[in-house]
Amino acid sequence: MSLAYPALHASHAGIWIAAPDGETRAVGRGEAIARAADTPMILLGAPLVGQRLGYAELSGLDLLELFAFVHPARFAVPTPKGLATALGLPPPAGDVETAALLLRAAGVLLDRLEDESWPEREGAWTAAQALHRLRWPWAAAVGDRLRRPAQAERWLFAKLPEWEESGQRPAPRPISVAPAAALDRLDQLTGAGAETRPGQRAYAEAASAVFRPRVARDTPTVMLAEAGTGIGKTLGYLAPASLWAEAAGGAVWVSTYTKALQRQLDREGAKLFPEPAARRRRMVVRKGRENYLCLLNLEDALQGGFAGRAAILAQLVARWAAYSRDGDMIGGDLPGWLPTLFRRNGSTALTDRRGECVYAGCPHYRKCFIERAVRASANADIVVANHALVMVNAARGREEAQRPTRIVFDEGHHLFEAADSMFSTALSGQEAIELRRWITGPERKGRGRRRGLAARLSDVASYDEEGGRAIAAATTAAQALPGDGWLQRVAEGGALGPVEALLAAVRGAVYARDGGEDAGYGLETEMAALDGALVEAAGVAAEALDAILRPLVRLGRRLEAVLQDGPDWLDGQARARVEGAIASLGWRTETLSGWLALLARAGGPVDPDFVDWLAVDRAEGREYDIGLHRHWLDPTRPLADAVLKSAHGVLVTSATLTGGGDWAAAEARTGAVHLTQPPIHFAAASPFDYGAQAQVLIVTDVKRGDIAQLAGAYAALIAAAGGGTLGLFTAIRRLRAVHARIADRLARDGLPLFAQHVDPIDTGTLVDIFRDDPRASLLGTDGLRDGVDVPGHSLRLVVMEGVPWPKPSVLHVARKMAGGGGAYDDRMIRARLAQAFGRLIRRADDHGTFVLLSAAMPSRLLTAFPPGTPVTRVTLAEAVARVGGRLSSVTEVGQETGGERMPETR
Repeated sequence: MSLAYPALHASHAGIWIAAPDGETRAVGRGEAIARAADTPMILLGAPLVGQRLGYAELSGLDLLELFAFVHPARFAVPTPKGLATALGLPPPAGDVETAALLLRAAGVLLDRLEDESWPEREGAWTAAQALHRLRWPWAAAVGDRLRRPAQAERWLFAKLPEWEESGQRPAPRPISVAPAAALDRLDQLTGAGAETRPGQRAYAEAASAVFRPRVARDTPTVMLAEAGTGIGKTLGYLAPASLWAEAAGGAVWVSTYTKALQRQLDREGAKLFPEPAARRRRMVVRKGRENYLCLLNLEDALQGGFAGRAAILAQLVARWAAYSRDGDMIGGDLPGWLPTLFRRNGSTALTDRRGECVYAGCPHYRKCFIERAVRASANADIVVANHALVMVNAARGREEAQRPTRIVFDEGHHLFEAADSMFSTALSGQEAIELRRWITGPERKGRGRRRGLAARLSDVASYDEEGGRAIAAATTAAQALPGDGWLQRVAEGGALGPVEALLAAVRGAVYARDGGEDAGYGLETEMAALDGALVEAAGVAAEALDAILRPLVRLGRRLEAVLQDGPDWLDGQARARVEGAIASLGWRTETLSGWLALLARAGGPVDPDFVDWLAVDRAEGREYDIGLHRHWLDPTRPLADAVLKSAHGVLVTSATLTGGGDWAAAEARTGAVHLTQPPIHFAAASPFDYGAQAQVLIVTDVKRGDIAQLAGAYAALIAAAGGGTLGLFTAIRRLRAVHARIADRLARDGLPLFAQHVDPIDTGTLVDIFRDDPRASLLGTDGLRDGVDVPGHSLRLVVMEGVPWPKPSVLHVARKMAGGGGAYDDRMIRARLAQAFGRLIRRADDHGTFVLLSAAMPSRLLTAFPPGTPVTRVTLAEAVARVGGRLSSVTEVGQETGGERMPETR
């Protein structure tokens, strides 16, 4: 059955419409918009197509939505080529053929609905009926192909398996891993006949040292291991880690900073545990609660909590949840592009981001993805998590048994940043209003199931008089916190309540001191020499916050007592709900205590351990938050005290751990300097021949601040490389300006250009698109500097707009003064350059060029690049010629001429 709808394809190179009769023709923007407004069109990624047409509200028959319905929890790159590959179709040769491909893809997907072997049939008919009522554009076509099942389908909440409770895991046995045993396990993991890597074997031997009992309390064995790209450090540490977990009966927590590495570790698990069922049991990917689908939130959304397009999203998420491996919505098997199809999507409302979980009070508690992950990790051998979650478990684990005793911090060069975020304090309007809603519930109706403390602990309030009084007191005191519309009131001089009055005073002080009022970016000022009015406002606000803290502390103590007393009304569900409330209360009281300590600083003496400042946060000139901030001057101090000292063995590893500096810098950035026992150092250089595989070009004739020249440089370099370029920027404004100037001209040459903060696509999907198309290029900001793993020809050129000088914020200036002045900046810049360069050569057959568009690159920073890497200062024209020459023949790199070869500084 053929569809009677045309297909619309739009790229930066043009717009094409394919008719059902087979004709494809190019059209102008005006005609395309008119046709799309009048006739349902088949398209791929409505937000992206709409952006390229300049028609923000474009809607139609989006093939990505249909794919998500037909194949939930399956991966497909959301491009014409990616869709064709996923469906087994030949990819289009170019833009002209793409529109016709969309028609064929729609036919293939609809035909699968009638295929008897279609594995995702269960639940489809029921979901299609709900989507038909919501007027989903594909509903009629889907309904024509689906047959009604003979028996009622199991709905999502009946289909999901229940997790099982298990007893508390005993403490790990005190065993040591012998280096020889680690090598034997490494040989098993790499397989017979695999190439012997001396660096990897040395790494595995050395890493076994952290898997032995510690000699004294608060004295962990810590190893700092810098392993160059290509060493194979993942299997290098998994070998001794898996041996220890098996013999000791404990869990090794492998902590990452990026989701890309988590996915890589998940894949490596197949080598460690080849049998899928054993792998699911023994190696668990664990994330924070806010990453997982909340089934109660989903149920509310399906029952009317979501309306319009968001309701369609909820139905498609429900289809996915029935087939998902683990319910992870952020970086799991939910296609990252699915929520972005719905613009102001409701996906964040489907996760537990507000600390409102009712635990055993939830009807889906026994099927909860979050609770299943928690229990799975409690009995796993290897738990793959992120730095933040590992720190939370170590610092806030209520029982000693919950705290990780063996930790591998991969991407260890990010430990400083992760600790900085974990142990900081921010008293801002957004944080304060969130606390108010957590205590009191929503101010207006229509906010889903959001409930305050009284509703979540109704049984405590009813049966326990002291607990009920504490809940009531906290609810009353929370009225002093900002409410809906606080930002507008503060800006207009109509603040309500003591905390809003404080934020108004903060805003006034920031604008009075900062000269960048018209710049459009966030403003900040040191929390020093404050005027009397602000100090007085801080005192009044502190009294109000203390009035909230005291009943919350009383409530926490009362709940602990209730658990110990075990009254008749405390059944199993109530007990679990109370235990969850105790954990949430601990987090909230800790936050309030931090706010009070911060306010006590106003008008008082400076605490040398902290950096305090006032800020107005803005984006493109629009204010979105106001607050007071406190960070540790050295956040690795609480990292060492709360996380490292409680462990027995810790491996901190990275390809750029020293960042081109020395071990002293690595110890300072990882917290090892604060331990009584010095860390073990290990280093293994990359096996790659950087002299033959890579080159660094420093372009000397692109004027700083000249957007036209900058855009021209990017366009020329990308064209010379034939795509395959990762462009890195330090400012979103310049990224957008460059993209706007060059995207169309590159597309006309068959070189698609994608960009963060421009394309309505999540970052992970942008990287997937970039990896999948060797002619595509990607522009991004700092997040892509070391969060991208694209081996092979798809990434052959990295271009940085300039030297990544740190932003002179209040916090940075304070740390620079304490950390050695210019030397502190140099360490940071070298680390950033090393991380960016590390994207280029990922395997032995990779070749590429790193280009820095800055004549101001100091020679002292060149140690950021691996020894032997040729570094040359050239003009832009010479750089373009070298990039093109390298692409045509990588064997001629060593014989290139032109430009002045810089002396080695190593």
